Amino acid sequence: MSHPSAWQTHRQYAATAARWTADRWSKESDRRRTLRATRKPLVRDARAALAQAQATDPQKVTSLVHRAERELATAKRRVPAPMWLFASKAAVVTAAAGYVGLPLVPGRVWMWAAVAVSVAVAGAVLWALLHRPAASPIEPTAEERDLLKRLQPEHWREHAEQRGLAGTLTGRPRLTESGIVVAVRLDGQWTTTKLRGSEDHIRALLGARTGLRFQIKAGKQGGWAELTLRTRSAADGDDLLWAPERRSLGIDTVTGEHVTVPLGERLLIAGRSGAGKSVASRPLLFDASEGDTNALVIIDLKRVEGRLWDHRARVASTPEEVIAVVDELEAEMHDRLNVLPKGQDTWGPTPDRPRITVVVDEGAEVVTAADKVPFPEEDGDGKTKVRTRSALPGLESIARMGRAACIDLWWMTQKPTIGDGVPKQIAPQISTSICLAVRTPAEARVVLGEDAQAKGWNADELPAPGVALIRDGKRGPDPVKVRYMDKAVVIDLPDQPIWSRTTTPTTGTAPTLTLVKPATAAPVVAAVDGTDARILDAIETAAAPVRQKDLAETTGLSKGTVSKAVKRLTDTGHITRQPDGGLTAEKAA
Repeated sequence: MSHPSAWQTHRQYAATAARWTADRWSKESDRRRTLRATRKPLVRDARAALAQAQATDPQKVTSLVHRAERELATAKRRVPAPMWLFASKAAVVTAAAGYVGLPLVPGRVWMWAAVAVSVAVAGAVLWALLHRPAASPIEPTAEERDLLKRLQPEHWREHAEQRGLAGTLTGRPRLTESGIVVAVRLDGQWTTTKLRGSEDHIRALLGARTGLRFQIKAGKQGGWAELTLRTRSAADGDDLLWAPERRSLGIDTVTGEHVTVPLGERLLIAGRSGAGKSVASRPLLFDASEGDTNALVIIDLKRVEGRLWDHRARVASTPEEVIAVVDELEAEMHDRLNVLPKGQDTWGPTPDRPRITVVVDEGAEVVTAADKVPFPEEDGDGKTKVRTRSALPGLESIARMGRAACIDLWWMTQKPTIGDGVPKQIAPQISTSICLAVRTPAEARVVLGEDAQAKGWNADELPAPGVALIRDGKRGPDPVKVRYMDKAVVIDLPDQPIWSRTTTPTTGTAPTLTLVKPATAAPVVAAVDGTDARILDAIETAAAPVRQKDLAETTGLSKGTVSKAVKRLTDTGHITRQPDGGLTAEKAA
């Protein structure tokens, strides 16, 4: 190897070693600085305890002073030396050990070798520090400067007792991308839960504004809590407008990560009026209606949000339409479960039988308006009678059993605590809760769980609109800033096939559905199966027109089941009702 090549190789090795050394130096220095900031207050407390013990027992008659001295010594040992002092001591010890261990080396040679090594190491560290990318410091705002001053241990110790916080002491606060974080030491009478209940006292001690969000959780070790003041958001500066290339639900305001909610979950989406519930759900509705194997059904009696999606979703906006679509969904669910292959837990979505996401917009309104809906039906004598129907039993059945059939229910409401805002049969089936700002802690507990408050899920303190908490068993209570998807963007989305079921599939064949383009394609009628096939067979084998009441006796089915099957077969043109009420089968062409 030539001398220039060797010199270049040595320089590369030296630069790598220098970067590694500088990085290790920086990490160790930060670790020691953090430990010193946390543990030095303990040394001051131990000194104060020793002074008090000496004043109480100046003659050292009891073990009080000795115990205080041991605690002070232990506290001092737990405070690490600064990095520069630690490195100096290490260098001195190394030099001394080397000098003692190499007695045969002339002193002049040893001295110059030590100087050369010291200069080389110092030069490498200096070079790495100069060439290291400068970390952009976080510049505190005026509000944050005031809070940082009041969170210092000296200020806290002086004013804590006046504010009912005696027995607590802060460590050194630090400013992060998501706000100010500080450790709080708790004495024997304090717990994290009690400190959380004293939030008003903390706010008064700090002079913090009412709208500033606090988060108090257990610290990394016993006897400590962690207080976070959300003065800023990690999502600041990010483009939160929805676009096809930005399809996440939103951005975590603490970590800055993109948050997604996968399809296949049973969702509860809640938030008070004006919290942005409809806007927050639009990225999810796009995912649920996009692709050949996804279909969207929206039940919206307010006729506002559903109208935006009627070119991509089946929309039911009247109580009668709700009953009809729930009947279809329930029948589809049972058909899928009946033909589910042995050993398979869930249905695999296909273009013919896609994943169906059923969105109930404002569930409390649906429960009220789609209950006791008058439905005319013909009895066995050809007479029409009216009976009432409710959509809730069918929706509850879909919530309980739909997941295996790849039919998922999303329940949206702004009134979770009023009446059946979240029906009792549906609430336990929810796997993921998305909660925007709600009015009361009680509403937050209904949506996020009874332990919500104790674990920091304070949805009643969220700013509105556009900030949500997502509880799925994996995430913590970090607020998520949701993306904004404008109404015009929804309207301009390309059309998608609209799901509709008209008949039951043929026995032993792959199930068939009707997928129609809005106002273009005509429905594709499939053959019948199951109950409908039994009814049709009984009519076809009869020598004369059959009356509906006789079909119940012939097939052994209930009158209600026969009535539904007759209606389906009549609607699809498989059978015809004669003027005298008799039923005849249509001959195939």
